[in-house]
Amino acid sequence: MLLKLSVVRFVSLGFAAAGLTLAQAAEPAIIAKARAHIASEAVLNGLKSVHFIGTLSAADPADPAKTVTMAMDIVFQRPMQQRITTTSAKGTDDTALDGYDAWQRFENKADAAKNRLGILGVDQIKRLRANTWENLAFFRGIESVGGQLEDQGPAKIDGIACQKIAFIHAPNIIFVRYFELATGRLVQTETEAGGRIREEGEVNVSGIRFPRLLTTESKDAKGVWQKVTISFDKVIVNENLGAAHFAVPGYGAK
Repeated sequence: MLLKLSVVRFVSLGFAAAGLTLAQAAEPAIIAKARAHIASEAVLNGLKSVHFIGTLSAADPADPAKTVTMAMDIVFQRPMQQRITTTSAKGTDDTALDGYDAWQRFENKADAAKNRLGILGVDQIKRLRANTWENLAFFRGIESVGGQLEDQGPAKIDGIACQKIAFIHAPNIIFVRYFELATGRLVQTETEAGGRIREEGEVNVSGIRFPRLLTTESKDAKGVWQKVTISFDKVIVNENLGAAHFAVPGYGAK
């Protein structure tokens, strides 16, 4: 079973470009506050990779009264690599990005004849690249990957005064974030498709604040809201997993 995942916060992790461009110099003040809420500039700029290990929980598509749980392993690595692995009783799903290459593989535990490997298309690669940047940029430098930042002004989420900022990678790839004005804390993220992502709790690793719990809500094809929750048991930073971890299977590392 494949679940539609939106690992968009990982969304607030990353490193900035070394120099300030003119566009960056004019960034909204809330960006610097949001970065400072997560960690110091030195720590953010020194992050090379982040590895999340945890558990995914969601309603079973075949029986919404039941809950499905899967082991979850997510890696983002500089400059543009990611790999997301979910493991269930049925098998293991991998989706990975290696620069401008991306692939998806399913390994069936009971029947190897049902294993499959596919190379992803251009639109999927663009979205994975945007998602990788979102997890490694700490809100700064979207211009370096061809996107733009748009300050959409004040807003309120659950009565919390926020600044609403859109991170636009393409007309169909947009992450809208609400930052608490008082602290810079990320309160909510929305996607262009109407999905909502919220964070709870905190895991502090090497001076960086990571969420303990990530909840994504989105509508299925029938317009029914679905919720996926990921709880993180462990976070590892600056781990070098090597090029082979992300390379297309059978083609070797670059």
